[in-house]
Amino acid sequence: MSRIGDCWDNAVAESFFGSLKQERVQWKNYQTRYEAQQDVLQYISMFYNSHRLHSYLGYKNPNQYEAEAVIINKVA
Repeated sequence: MSRIGDCWDNAVAESFFGSLKQERVQWKNYQTRYEAQQDVLQYISMFYNSHRLHSYLGYKNPNQYEAEAVIINKVA
C-alpha cells in the first residue's frame, strides 16, 4: 500500500471509470437511474469483459485471459 496522497492505489479504478465514461455514458441521457444501471451492467458484462482488449493483459480481453490462466493452473 502506498502512503496517503499517492495515486497508485486508485489507478486501476480510475482507468476503468475513464473508459466507462468515454466509451459509454458520455453522450447518453438516461431517463431513470435503473436505465443507467442496466446500461452500465450491459457495458461491463457484454463489452468490457468479453470484447474490449486490455493492454495490461497482453491485449486480451479479461474473459480470455482468465480462461488461459485456469488452463495454465490445471497443467501446473
